Amino acid sequence: MSDTPYRITTGAVARRLGVAPSTLRSWERRYGIGPAAREDGRHRRWAPADIAMLEDMCRLTTSGVPPAEAAGAALTRAGRPLAAGAALVSAGPSRAARSPGSGNGLPLGDVRHEFRGLARAAVRLDGPTMDELLAELVAAHGLVTAWEQVMAPTLHAVGRKWEAFGDRYVEVEHLLSWHISTALRCVVAGAPPGGRETAPVLLACVPGEQHTLSLEALAAGLAEAGLPARMLGAALPAEALDAAVRRVGPSAVVLWSQSRHTADHVLARHVVHTRFGVKGARIRPLVLAAGPGWGNRAPERGVVRPGGLREALDLLARHCAAPSDTGDAREAAG
Repeated sequence: MSDTPYRITTGAVARRLGVAPSTLRSWERRYGIGPAAREDGRHRRWAPADIAMLEDMCRLTTSGVPPAEAAGAALTRAGRPLAAGAALVSAGPSRAARSPGSGNGLPLGDVRHEFRGLARAAVRLDGPTMDELLAELVAAHGLVTAWEQVMAPTLHAVGRKWEAFGDRYVEVEHLLSWHISTALRCVVAGAPPGGRETAPVLLACVPGEQHTLSLEALAAGLAEAGLPARMLGAALPAEALDAAVRRVGPSAVVLWSQSRHTADHVLARHVVHTRFGVKGARIRPLVLAAGPGWGNRAPERGVVRPGGLREALDLLARHCAAPSDTGDAREAAG
């Protein structure tokens, strides 16, 4: 049995890290970040220790460390001598040192430069770095800004990449979605319990709709605001939604539709006219038709169309704080 360590090609390493082979060759040429040995003295073959050094380099550049300093740190940690182009890092990674980047080709539009690391980590399938970046983003900028300026744009960018390249980026989208969902649930878990004196908000995807992340972001925002919510998840059957509304007696119901073919205006109308409570003082919930699937059709009375997470949170906060016994919400006695 051979004692030669397992080695892979530059192309295979590049695919694993989500960078171009030319980037690896450039790092080797400029900073000495290359394989410790070459087969026959010519062909690059990367051993596990070499790949670990590259992963360290990727994590550092994603966090905003300039490439020369990242190379110096990665070489030092790997016990390799510093090359001429590598710089010794005397302090930890500087978040202010971020520079503009392409996010590995993901079309991020107007997302601020310091947030592009999430796209790079997603393309590399670097779960630990995504967890770290997402936690830092929420802590530093708040949930709404993190969602509207980082999480959602990065998800949309990956989706556009998937559409352009077939199934090539499906794994990136799935992993990114999982880590964003995890970050949102951490916000819910870390928030103080919502007031029990307030009727909860029901969150549900309409039948046939599988996309839940926007609702999860709303659930996290409600938790931060101290408003109770019940997440009913993807593709909730109409009968189950009706049963939940009657059993819970929610202050509001949010119905999410991602695409026009799932938007169910009949269902929204039914929920608007669902009344509950003691006879003579029955109330009905406010209905939010959320998501792009509802189109530009004017909502009927009792249905509102929030323009985004921030607007939805403001609407729900005002509604939950208002008295529930208004004329619109009460059924006449008898």
